[in-house]
Amino acid sequence: MTPVLDDAFICDSVPAEVMDQVWAAGWRHFGRHFFRYSLQQAGCGGLQTITPLRIQLATCTFSKSQRRVLNKNTGLRTEISPAALDGDLRALFQRHKRRFTHNIPETLETFLGPDPAKGPCECRMLRVFENDRLIAASFFDVGQHSASSVYAFFEPECSKRSLGTYTLLLEIQHCQNAGLRWLYTGYATREPSVYDYKKQFRSTEYLDWRTAGWGPLSPFEAPIA
Repeated sequence: MTPVLDDAFICDSVPAEVMDQVWAAGWRHFGRHFFRYSLQQAGCGGLQTITPLRIQLATCTFSKSQRRVLNKNTGLRTEISPAALDGDLRALFQRHKRRFTHNIPETLETFLGPDPAKGPCECRMLRVFENDRLIAASFFDVGQHSASSVYAFFEPECSKRSLGTYTLLLEIQHCQNAGLRWLYTGYATREPSVYDYKKQFRSTEYLDWRTAGWGPLSPFEAPIA
């Protein structure tokens, strides 16, 4: 039986090596607010089991469909830099959030805090441009040996480009080139949900709340396209 966890704390600064331990214990954070929980309410009224995920970067390779996403976006320009919020990012986020019908996030700061450059840990941003037009962005934190995806968003009219998958593929490549061991991709659910796309990356592991240990997803939980 999955233990019921619903923990939280606030912290302004966390060293890189401690962030590795925090992520490995199933914690996530939005700005200064750290949290972890094992159950959430489903839309139908039932409960879903939260499943933290991470990718083992040394063994991760891309599927045929993921390589197609990379290939169809080769003409786009990408930049990775220290995280900093500006008007273009906020405007893109406001357009992106119109895709949602419930649990609609208010602002980009909901996920990143008022100034991600000030911590609680190192945060980088990946921006994608079509010519000079910003069409997608993602943010990820970096520890000593691992990184953690925070949030990604894109121009709704460019949805056929699969930009959410594209930015995560670029994050994986960036972290592999940096010699990191893990990329934490956030929470999914044991039951089918909108987060199932996170299970489709090879070398993905999940945290078993019962044992506090990480193990590979089964083939039934992690379909590879």
